[in-house]
Amino acid sequence: MGGLKTLAVALFLLPAAGTQAQTNLSADGQLRFFATCAGRLSALVEHQWMFDGPASDRTEAARTQLLDIIGAILPAGREVEVLNWRIDAKSAHARLLYRAVFNEDPDDAAWAHRLAARQTAVCRSFLLS
Repeated sequence: MGGLKTLAVALFLLPAAGTQAQTNLSADGQLRFFATCAGRLSALVEHQWMFDGPASDRTEAARTQLLDIIGAILPAGREVEVLNWRIDAKSAHARLLYRAVFNEDPDDAAWAHRLAARQTAVCRSFLLS
């Protein structure tokens, strides 16, 4: 998706999708939201490489869309800060996925799995397709 088209889609869809709390975000909050989602999907892609290879291609495509949106709304000079947000989110989501799979407590594993799925579903809900 081209930069201008991505920006137009992001500005049009963000207020129309998601929960009330997510749609009332400032421009900085929106940037952080998309950066966090990109990090979560990065962790999911790596997780899927181990457990569900074909799904990783779909997740990678969604992550690419998020990176396009970030690129369209990223103010100059904020690249390092946004990269840190992405890395923090990736690390946290990777730990959650690890907890969901390699956990001796089935209830805790199920909780972690549901939370990880819910978090990525919210991120995907802001994308076309």
